[in-house]
Amino acid sequence: MNRTICIANQKGGVGKTTTAINLGSGLAGAGLSTLLIDLDPQCNSTHYLLGQDLDVIEKDIGDFFLQVLQFRIISDQPQSFVTPSPYPNLDVIASHDELNEIEDKLMAKHKIYKLRDTLKVLSEDYDVIYIDTAPALNFYTMSALIAAESCIIPFDCDDFSRKALYRVIEHIAEIRDDHNPDLEIEGIVVNQFQARANFPQQIVDELIEERLPVLSSYLSSSVKMRESHEQHKPMIHFAPNHRLTEELLELFEELS
Repeated sequence: MNRTICIANQKGGVGKTTTAINLGSGLAGAGLSTLLIDLDPQCNSTHYLLGQDLDVIEKDIGDFFLQVLQFRIISDQPQSFVTPSPYPNLDVIASHDELNEIEDKLMAKHKIYKLRDTLKVLSEDYDVIYIDTAPALNFYTMSALIAAESCIIPFDCDDFSRKALYRVIEHIAEIRDDHNPDLEIEGIVVNQFQARANFPQQIVDELIEERLPVLSSYLSSSVKMRESHEQHKPMIHFAPNHRLTEELLELFEELS
């Protein structure tokens, strides 16, 4: 399979971490070796999978980029930055809250392709790699889009999210033209959907009329997702029979 998929949207709170972790868990549960890379300095995916006990992390994505700056990346093999999660077939490269401090140096030294080069090596060990990005079109998000074959865009059914969606689509087109001609939008994930409300359905219908690649599996709004985060358990492990878990599995099947 050997696919690298970026989860991106410059708007916060649209479900990037939720989508990345739960799709990755679905693939891992199906027996596919899966890697989750957390590129968000807020470290949400890292905490979701590993909890508060971060002593298990020997090296993280911050260590990777520091070695890139110091021209020492060859000295450490890419697998050394990987931390096993508590779940079978699912590993993580943890984030670090100091990523913002080195971003300008990485950009100034034109290190935008280093993540792509390293993931080519790591892809030999994994069927699928998901990259969770920050709510910003920054150096790290650009690096992820350059490294990926496809992008999934979470969307949460309001006007602010729609404006952000258009900007992300434009940014992906620029990345495709300038850096990664094979990059595709795999789909737009409708998140926190309220089936009984008219406005969310109206927005989704308008996106479909615009021929945007809206996926047909919508994810409902549920307190269970917040509880899943608090317990550091993806939905497939936390509430396997819940409606939202069933919707996530339908989304997983649609994307497979």
